[in-house]
Amino acid sequence: MTLMSLTKPLLAVVLLIALAIPVSTHAQTLPTAERQKIEALIKYVGDLKDAKFIRNGSSYEVSTAVRFLRGKWEANDGQIKTARDFIDKVASFSGTSGKPYLIRFKDGAEVTTQQYLVMELSRIETQAKDRATHAKP
Repeated sequence: MTLMSLTKPLLAVVLLIALAIPVSTHAQTLPTAERQKIEALIKYVGDLKDAKFIRNGSSYEVSTAVRFLRGKWEANDGQIKTARDFIDKVASFSGTSGKPYLIRFKDGAEVTTQQYLVMELSRIETQAKDRATHAKP
């Protein structure tokens, strides 16, 4: 075996590792506070009682919506830098049809997930600011 015969396979392995690193570490580069907000938004959807998630005209249980939103977030994590990005790029509309996602409540009232999650994000951020203000000496 010569040095050249070992160099090519080694170079190929190093190149594959180098290409894989940005993909595997990207999800970890999302700031912790933003990741926590996104997780809270997903949990909020999952905690809705007697509501349905409407996607492309079909009705789904909120547990299905949670799995769907999480999967879509993972598939698009390179585009998601903030909780607002999550709402605008993942949780608001169908990438297939462009139709907005809706939440339908027991009484039949509907709201877009974008409107609903923006209100919830505002509440989360206000609570975080309040906690930070009260934590200061």
